[in-house]
Formats: sequence, C-alpha cells, structure tokens
Amino acid sequence: MQRIKLDRVDRQILADLQADGRITNVDLARRAGISAPPCLRRVRALEESGIIRGYHAAVDPGALGYNVTVFAQVALSSHAEADLRGFEERVSAWPEVRECYMLAGETDFLLKVVARDWEDYQRFLTTRLTSAPNVVHVTTSLAIRSAKQEPGVPIAVAPPEAE
Repeated sequence: MQRIKLDRVDRQILADLQADGRITNVDLARRAGISAPPCLRRVRALEESGIIRGYHAAVDPGALGYNVTVFAQVALSSHAEADLRGFEERVSAWPEVRECYMLAGETDFLLKVVARDWEDYQRFLTTRLTSAPNVVHVTTSLAIRSAKQEPGVPIAVAPPEAE
C-alpha cells in the first residue's frame, strides 16, 4: 500500500464515505469544503493508495435467513507459516465465514460465522471446520445479540487550525 499524508480534507472525506458509501461526490465535496473535481481526485488517490479498499452495502443477515452468528475459536496443531496460510486459504473459500483473525495467545484464529440456524452451523462445524487439516480444537460462542456494529476505524477530523 502506497503511503500518503492525510490532511483534514482527506480525513473528512474518509469519515463521510465510511458513514455513507453512497454519498454523492457533490455532497462529499461540500462537506469537505472543496469543489467536486478535486474531491473526486482525492477519492481516487485514496482508493489507489489502498486506504479505501472498497464499498459495500450493509445487509441485514436475518432478512436473508441467516439467524445465527457464531464466533469460533480455532486451535491449530502446527504454527508453521505454510500451515497458517493453508488454513487462511481454506477459510477464505467458506462463504459462511465472514471474518477471520489470526490471534496471539491460546486461540490461533477467531472466525465470525453466519448460519441459517443452529443445525446449519453444526453441519459446517463437523463437515468443514473440525475436519480441516491442522485443526485440533474449536470452541464455539453463540452471539445472543449485537449491541454495536461499526464498520471501519475511528477517524478524527481535526479543525483546520490544528494542522
């Protein structure tokens, strides 16, 4: 990823796009205090640098029949880089795994998994996850409800005099 220095305008653009990825360039420019053409150039530069990785819609899982969210803590038998990468590649092919984090500590990976119901998750657990090479232990935590789902990162937009 190419490094670029972010000023107040860039941070404002990022904060606004992170809050509403469908905001028009004209509205984005107005909120950032610049005209539309330089705003579009800044957005393109943020995309090209890799700071903006993409755009997506926030979809309600329950509306599509995914009523269960599970966090699976996975322990592996080998921590050789090839085995870790092999597990990550396998997980990336499983559509029900929505997030995957490699951790330091007792758990090697934390997976966020969605399923239609508990039986659907159990089927995934037994036919895919626990039978995967190198997996020695899986601890499952069922999410009861979500109190917060905030995408992205906190972006502080400093006042102009702070720059």
